[in-house]
Amino acid sequence: MAETLIQRLEAAVSRLESFSRGSQPQPAAHNAASASSDPSIVAFDDLITEYVDKLSTASDTIGGHVKDITNVLRQAFSAQKELLVKIKQTQKPDAGGMAEFLRPLNEKLTEASRMTEGPRSDFFNHLRSVAESLTALAWIAYTGKNCGMSMPIAHVEECWQSAEFYSNKVLVEFRNKDSSHVEWAKALKELYVPGLRDYVKSHYPLGPVWSATGATVSAPSKSSNPGAPSAPNPPPASLASSASSSSSSSRPKQGMAAVFQEISSKPVTAGLKKVTDDMKTKNRTDRAGIVSSGEKEAPKSVPTAAKVGPPKFELVMGRKWVVENQIGVKDLSIDDCDPKQTVYIFGCKDSVLQIKGKVNNITVDKCTKMGVVFTDVVAAFEIVNCNSVEVQCQGAAPTISIDNTAGCQLFLSKDSLESSITTCKASEVNVMVPPEDPNADLAEHPMPHQYLHTYQDGHFVTTPVSHSGGFCVDLDMESKAKPATTVLTVDIRF
Repeated sequence: MAETLIQRLEAAVSRLESFSRGSQPQPAAHNAASASSDPSIVAFDDLITEYVDKLSTASDTIGGHVKDITNVLRQAFSAQKELLVKIKQTQKPDAGGMAEFLRPLNEKLTEASRMTEGPRSDFFNHLRSVAESLTALAWIAYTGKNCGMSMPIAHVEECWQSAEFYSNKVLVEFRNKDSSHVEWAKALKELYVPGLRDYVKSHYPLGPVWSATGATVSAPSKSSNPGAPSAPNPPPASLASSASSSSSSSRPKQGMAAVFQEISSKPVTAGLKKVTDDMKTKNRTDRAGIVSSGEKEAPKSVPTAAKVGPPKFELVMGRKWVVENQIGVKDLSIDDCDPKQTVYIFGCKDSVLQIKGKVNNITVDKCTKMGVVFTDVVAAFEIVNCNSVEVQCQGAAPTISIDNTAGCQLFLSKDSLESSITTCKASEVNVMVPPEDPNADLAEHPMPHQYLHTYQDGHFVTTPVSHSGGFCVDLDMESKAKPATTVLTVDIRF
């Protein structure tokens, strides 16, 4: 009987030892290899091979800044792949740890955004479309419905809609000029819709799935010494909770908690002086109702003028007319034009420019009270970041774009009535159309910049808000009325 019990105990011990050996953590290299072979990681590799490689091939044909920012896009997608692999080996971090975890991806997004800054290049729309679209990769930061962002699939679609505004500009500008730019713009759209959207829908519709027993990520230490030793590992959860509960009352408060503690510890009237009768204004003899001539007036502050660069009016490399920082010049004129040339107007104020002839593209950027009169444009006429501008088209213009502008008067000719007008973040835009009767006045058409969204039959229906008379309906409180917005106009004189 005793021998039987001993044999059973030895068998139980051997089973426990084998189970203990099998439950030991696997090496990091083994975990990384298994994570890389995960179906979701393999599918992301296929996404890069199918869509990113196609976009890179198109950018190699274009070269220049387009190739540079496409390389940044490739690096951003590679960084996201590495993060997807690490997620399978990492526990879900807190807010500070999440920022540290996403640092490699954020660096690439920042690099792409910086490439759009500075003087506006000929490929600004290419750069901006990539920089706007890369924000779609932030879907990986979704941690739940209370995290402050849309669900992964909706987030990808919303970010692409923001980038598509600039991608469509590329298509319009190079539609009849260079097919390589058109192929690049189409490949960029396919990368996100349907590429990234369908990938997230198939593998991460509710966000990434973190490991329950993996490594932890925390915010970097605030120590100024980069060579300082790392902090020791935190104690177990039970010890940490008991220690914090026992010492929370004796531990000094920090930040705003310390401020409120100090305020509450003192009486409300502590430190205040008692006001006597002779200190009251009505009883003071040193104050009179008339200001004496001997008192000095307070010095008036002199407003500092904004820094303005040197004025420019030149043709660069025979391709681009540059008109910059022209202040109060009413007789600017470009007489010798070529359909292959572009015109870039930047930082001008209270000036008028006349373009006599056909050019490829015209861009008005960061101008105030600027008047532009042109004949014909091959691709598009763009107004960006302007305030109170007047534009007169005497010929034809396929596309007119108004972006982030307040106050724009647009005069069209009979040849430009078929132009497509695109507005984004624009207000007080009025379009003047010639009447059928040559003796009649121009017909003024205000472009709506307020819209009403109603949910009907399972989707939202968007309609422009119409303004009539001297009042407009407030969308928030229909019982109130407010004066209609006054439209600013600029008088163009030659």
